[in-house]
Amino acid sequence: MILVVVVLALLTAVYSMTLASLAWEDLALGFGLSAILLYAFRGVLLPSPLPPAVLTLKAIVAFPAFAFIAVIEIVKGSWQVALIVVGLRPLVNPGIVEIPIMQRTPTAVGLSGLILTLSPGSFLVEAKWDERVMLVHVIDASDPETIRAGYVRFYERYQRALVP
Repeated sequence: MILVVVVLALLTAVYSMTLASLAWEDLALGFGLSAILLYAFRGVLLPSPLPPAVLTLKAIVAFPAFAFIAVIEIVKGSWQVALIVVGLRPLVNPGIVEIPIMQRTPTAVGLSGLILTLSPGSFLVEAKWDERVMLVHVIDASDPETIRAGYVRFYERYQRALVP
């Protein structure tokens, strides 16, 4: 139930931001439209079966740290790519690194791929489910063990509580 309320609130917030209005009439209309959309697309927007309320609350609490660290990784990647583009650092060893999938669900692999791809200098090439690895292209693959350990640490510390 908490997840439904959170999704309704988020959809209503997006509607309100789109209109740039917090008038009660706009909020009420946004809530009504959000409820209709949530009902119509509940199979896509809500997992089935719904997770327990405790897991939903843990995910809500874990999200700010996850988002903060993801933004830091995006800034680090942007800086690294900018240094290479302007010629202050040479492009030495780009390549593909295998990152273990571990116990990630397909949704978690998708979220990992999104975060990897948002950060300049890396992107998810392929998820090999039979080998339980993700192939990630990075702009500097000179130390694959450190890169692998960093992605595993990010998953264990920040993403696992959000999306297992």
